[in-house]
Amino acid sequence: MSEITRERVLEQLTKVHGPDLKQNLVDAGLVSEITISGNDVFFSLTVDPAEAERLEPMRKAAVQSVEQLSGIGKVLVTLTAERQNGAGNGAAPSDMPPVVKSSGPRKGPGAPPPPMAGGGPGQQGAPRQMAGIPGVKHIIAVASGKGGVGKSTTACNLALGLIAAGAKVGILDADIYGPSMPRLLGITGQPQPGEGGALQAMEGYGLKVMSMGFLVEEDTPMIWRGPMVMSALTQMMRDVNWGELDVMVVDMPPGTGDAQLTMAQQVPLAGAVIVSTPQDLALIDARKGLNMFRKVDVPVLGIVENMSYFVCPSCGERSAIFGNGGARAEAEKIGVTFLGEVPLHMEVRERSDAGLPIVATKPDSEHAEIYRQIAANVYGQLQDGEGGRRAAPAIVVE
Repeated sequence: MSEITRERVLEQLTKVHGPDLKQNLVDAGLVSEITISGNDVFFSLTVDPAEAERLEPMRKAAVQSVEQLSGIGKVLVTLTAERQNGAGNGAAPSDMPPVVKSSGPRKGPGAPPPPMAGGGPGQQGAPRQMAGIPGVKHIIAVASGKGGVGKSTTACNLALGLIAAGAKVGILDADIYGPSMPRLLGITGQPQPGEGGALQAMEGYGLKVMSMGFLVEEDTPMIWRGPMVMSALTQMMRDVNWGELDVMVVDMPPGTGDAQLTMAQQVPLAGAVIVSTPQDLALIDARKGLNMFRKVDVPVLGIVENMSYFVCPSCGERSAIFGNGGARAEAEKIGVTFLGEVPLHMEVRERSDAGLPIVATKPDSEHAEIYRQIAANVYGQLQDGEGGRRAAPAIVVE
């Protein structure tokens, strides 16, 4: 089997005409961010967003051309609204939202999300009504201001706690650069196309799951800029058959970047859960995440203090390794719900690394009970709230 290389992909793309029908895609400077994982290929075509519908046949031609390579696996091609310097006849702003037209990691055509009303020319301040994900009642984000605070482990066990509370639950791993859910849930393999060409969500411990980790090798770096990340997120939300869910938990990447804004602008988030450790440095970043969700009009369902304390397994002494109570005090200060303290414990780490999440595999443990209580609190807030669609926020930079 021939090795798939960047050079072979580019050679194929020289056979596809660009928008002006004179230059090919490569000579026109439209091809960017080629990523190869095994025999799977991912890349974007940078175009004027106003031309997206007209250029859809060009994208399909690019997909078909690369699929002709010997030994090729999956091909994912997105149209984005970001241009390379000097590409095309003009420059689009680097912060333009992506043109969501993509070929998913399947052979059928990608289906773009329903259009959002309002927000067109002359209506920049007008609220837009966002389309939800078919079959999903509530979408919540689990976020942190920085990495290393146990956000993904919390998101996984929160989702399993929601199942224990009687909900039908799915989890979307939105951390494109560092997907964790395949490892945390012990799920291997790749999603398969189902009826209508949409990918079937993977399943584990009663959860519906989708992650970029199912589509690329674990050690493959995703060297993507913002528009490709945003396009990939949109695909995983809307080009996947999630079935009927009461709650979709979205494990966000750390920080306050493209992925967070994509979620806030494109789907009606019912709320966000902020994960922090107790020390001041983590709380500073947690405040940024919390304030970002408030700024884009997403309710904050509460704060979880992870790694709150450590109980010595030999002597039983309780130690506040990272301090203690900082997240509780912060929640009281800013007027949001404090969802609970999760202690630092070797068994949680060991089971997470082994794909045996503690809520599912040791439900009688103290830690599983803590996660279930957090989940019950969150689910209660969702059921008490309206649960309907909200208008898309206007993003304000101060």
